[in-house]
Amino acid sequence: MKYAAFLAAPFLAVALPAMAQADCGEVSIAEMNWASAEVVTQVEKFLMEQGYGCTVSIVPSDTVPAVTSLAENNEPDTVSELWINSAGDAYSKLKEEGKVVELGSVLEPGGVEGWWIPSYLAEEHPELTTIEGVLANPELVGSMFNNCPDGWGCRIVNDNLIPAFDLEGSGIEIFNHGSGETLATSMASAYENEEPWFGYYWAPTALLGKYDMVSVDLGDYNEEAHAANQNQGNSDPQPSAFPDAPVLTVATADFAEREPEVAEMLANVSFNVDDMNAVLAWKDENNASGEEAAVYYLTTYKEKWSSWLNDAAREKLAAILQ
Repeated sequence: MKYAAFLAAPFLAVALPAMAQADCGEVSIAEMNWASAEVVTQVEKFLMEQGYGCTVSIVPSDTVPAVTSLAENNEPDTVSELWINSAGDAYSKLKEEGKVVELGSVLEPGGVEGWWIPSYLAEEHPELTTIEGVLANPELVGSMFNNCPDGWGCRIVNDNLIPAFDLEGSGIEIFNHGSGETLATSMASAYENEEPWFGYYWAPTALLGKYDMVSVDLGDYNEEAHAANQNQGNSDPQPSAFPDAPVLTVATADFAEREPEVAEMLANVSFNVDDMNAVLAWKDENNASGEEAAVYYLTTYKEKWSSWLNDAAREKLAAILQ
């Protein structure tokens, strides 16, 4: 029996009586179609149902459909993991019109992007933790940069940063991966064999929860340069670090007014990216569902999520907080 399935039964059993206390009404949550969003949504669903007495329905979605639905239908009530840099002008208009409210940052410090090396490489050669050190010692990173697949947004940024830092002029070959699977496999294979690896990756992901990677310092973040580097036709690419991407919990203004206590709780929900990486690694290793991974988070990180609740909800969930 999987650990999550074994754990879920007694965990849910102690909490079920709280469902009878229907303090709030029906709540709809958009669940984005990636792993961290599944965990966030299932954790929030549990807390709303068991701590606040809500009746929660989950709406499978993605960034653009969720924003479109908010604009056209004023639903779902909340979007648990909205990456603002991908939400587009339609979201900006909703915010300007006061139709949505940004409750809080659901990932801290946000979505993380960067160029990485394995920790064992950084420990043996600390100079490789800066881009200057990598450029001066290309052979120590295998003389190769593992780039994003074609069609990914990070590919455009990397294709601008590569000449900006003159990777090829420094003796580093660029390997453009054909898929996310091969990019992930290259890191995993190198790490398990303690071989050099240098390339792009992001968090939260199971891979960065499983493997101890170190982000290479690319220097200062230059807002103007980074914005230009997101354009394929950038004629003058300049160096810049990747900024942390804001990832927020968003709700309709109507919902925030209708259920202020629940909205206050959602505003407190914030997952540390390193914690989420660890949960996603556990999920992957156990072939677990999003619901099972949420149970794992709720039972492993009690001291963190208990602070999100008000006193009444904390009392309802006291049985699992001991």
